[in-house]
Amino acid sequence: MNNSLKKAVKSTEVLLTKHSPEILTGLGIVGMFSMTVTAVRATPKALILIQNEKETQDTDKLSWEKKVKASYKCYLPSVAIGVVSTACLVGASSINLRRNAALTTAYMLTEATLKDYRNKVVETIGEKKEQAVRDAVAKEKIEKKPLKNQTVVLTGKGETLCYDAISDRYFKSDIETLKQAANAMSRRLLVDTYVSLNDFYWEIGLKTIKIGDSIGWNVDDGLIEPTFSAQLADDGSPCLVLDYDIAPRYDYMRR
Repeated sequence: MNNSLKKAVKSTEVLLTKHSPEILTGLGIVGMFSMTVTAVRATPKALILIQNEKETQDTDKLSWEKKVKASYKCYLPSVAIGVVSTACLVGASSINLRRNAALTTAYMLTEATLKDYRNKVVETIGEKKEQAVRDAVAKEKIEKKPLKNQTVVLTGKGETLCYDAISDRYFKSDIETLKQAANAMSRRLLVDTYVSLNDFYWEIGLKTIKIGDSIGWNVDDGLIEPTFSAQLADDGSPCLVLDYDIAPRYDYMRR
């Protein structure tokens, strides 16, 4: 086998492995449709066989068992297709579950590594310099999202221009309101053991976001501690960049 053919085979193998859930789901759906079609087509033949059996038995009525015995072979192809289709759908679901479990594990390992790295940074360069790094990151974030191109959400809970680093939203609030909201969520955290990011957004007057129910905080990781960085928006307005000392994570409901 030459190199070109080997590469082609390898590429095909990788492609099939990568998209196996989609392929299996597609085959399962097509199979279910085919099962229905073959069953419908088999019915006239099955009725003929049942009628022939009635004539053989010289009766107008057959028991359910005799009807099945006379006609079941007509439906064997449909049953076979149904079994294979179900196996495809179950296989696709199983692959997705394994992949999601692997992604969750990888995320948790990465999160733990990042936390260790950050602690070591603080230990090495000191809290003031670490805050300077945070400020630089916050500045870069709002520069990438200039205020002139954004809508400012009016929460009715303050007049200070704020920017949420996770959802990339500008909104009006104030530092005390945000701290009080974090404290309220931390109290809830102690009782319920977990809260979602959307719970916090609701508390500060922001609309929920799609990913907001998928990530959150667990009491085992510590309480919710917002961090703030004073910056200037592109129009010169003072802007308070909101971030979190302990970032919300996936799988936050598990302990």
